[in-house]
Amino acid sequence: MSTFEEIGRELRFEGAMIAAGVARYRYLDGEEVTREAVWHPGAVGILALEEDAVWLTRQPREVPGLARSLEIPAGKLDHDGESPLDTARRELAEEVGMRAREWRELFDFYTSPGFSDERVWLYLARDLEPVPGGAAPDQGERVSAERWPLERLEEALGACRDSKSLIALLWLLARGSDAGRQR
Repeated sequence: MSTFEEIGRELRFEGAMIAAGVARYRYLDGEEVTREAVWHPGAVGILALEEDAVWLTRQPREVPGLARSLEIPAGKLDHDGESPLDTARRELAEEVGMRAREWRELFDFYTSPGFSDERVWLYLARDLEPVPGGAAPDQGERVSAERWPLERLEEALGACRDSKSLIALLWLLARGSDAGRQR
């Protein structure tokens, strides 16, 4: 049971990826609060894992000024009716040019719950094989894939500034060579 309910929302901006505004909430004791909010459709992140490597991507992230952000393959839930798992499958093919025979949802999390409802589902993809035709990023994306040796995982962590990727890589580092074998 929730201890509060949303009682109003004022939309101040609506773009292709996010909406932003102000929301009002009432607690069970009657107190009302106002919060600035960013609403997001959600996203997925994929740990595309081979025996001795993980697939990462490099792409520019213009807003924070990152020329070659090191990240796990990922993408928004921006196709109507597409489940998070189907989004993960699509994004792995688009960004890395791979598909996986084995998929496992690891967990989900909110990126910045103090002001946003963006939820990320993290998947482990194993038993990888190339897709016919290779990677096919969306128009306007400048994504390149890198097969990153697991023996250099700490180096990837040091170079990464993306939260979903850091969470995924830390999960992988904590599990070592047993990652993905547990059922």
